[in-house]
Amino acid sequence: MLKIKVSTTKNLLAFSGGIDSTALFFLLLKQNIPFDIAIVDYNLRAQSKEEVAYAKELAVKYNKKCFLKEVNLTTNSNFEMQARNIRYAFFEELIKENSYQTLITAHQLNDKLEWFLMQLTKGAGLVELIGLEEISIKDEYTILRPLLKVSKNDLQDFLDKDKIKYFIDSTNIDEKYKRNYFRKNFSNELIKEYEKGIRNSFKYLENDRNSLKIEIEPIYKKELLEVFKNQFDENLNIKIIDKSLKRRGFLLSKAQRDEIIFQKELTISHKINISITNKYIFIAPKSSTIMTKEFKESCRVNKIPKNIRAYIFEIELNPEDLIF
Repeated sequence: MLKIKVSTTKNLLAFSGGIDSTALFFLLLKQNIPFDIAIVDYNLRAQSKEEVAYAKELAVKYNKKCFLKEVNLTTNSNFEMQARNIRYAFFEELIKENSYQTLITAHQLNDKLEWFLMQLTKGAGLVELIGLEEISIKDEYTILRPLLKVSKNDLQDFLDKDKIKYFIDSTNIDEKYKRNYFRKNFSNELIKEYEKGIRNSFKYLENDRNSLKIEIEPIYKKELLEVFKNQFDENLNIKIIDKSLKRRGFLLSKAQRDEIIFQKELTISHKINISITNKYIFIAPKSSTIMTKEFKESCRVNKIPKNIRAYIFEIELNPEDLIF
């Protein structure tokens, strides 16, 4: 049985009633790891009501809290992104309100390969290709993905052996969703034929990434403002920015990376401002706060990037504090 390492006592499991999250539920249970569950019902399938009922049934039976969010989404071209944004906004709301320390998700080896293949076809570097990591550190919590070395077939075998109930989501075979296309046509078959080699390859790639990785922490941080040293290397600067934005819940596309390198000062997704100066990299939320003339002048004198000024005024930071 897979040994799951969780050092925190306030944990939230992202649950759906499918093979992956149901297997993870019972693995956590067997290892006496404390957790509660959260489930989102998008109201797309009649079966989703049964999945919610199952989540509530498990919660009562095993003395867990069960949090439910109901939304009504249409299966348009942006469904996957919208669903993910809704799901993680819900999880983060629960984490904040209930002081959860770790969000546990049931991503497994097939998911990791799907991600790899999708990134490969879009054009990506090493960090992006193996972007699904076992541990991701956010500002206020940690994401743990303990099943990344386990295939979906192994998880299903575990459930079938113990005669544990689970659901199969019918939308997972609809190829209008890109992930399903890669799953059906590539990743599932590759895992079936070459699981050991794929698992080992990810291990070697992660070791290579860790050997090459330069851990660069901000030289200054206050609330959601981060300041880093300019590395005078476009690749390293982008990795710094990418890492910071991932902690904030944003994934950069190749086009956005190219635009950052070209423009040096811009806004990502209408929410996060980035500025690369001769010496530093500034990252802060976009703000529409009205500044005083005196503050604007102080920012100009102290060479604070224009798109960063409103936020530091909002958090009542003296521009002189950003002189390094």
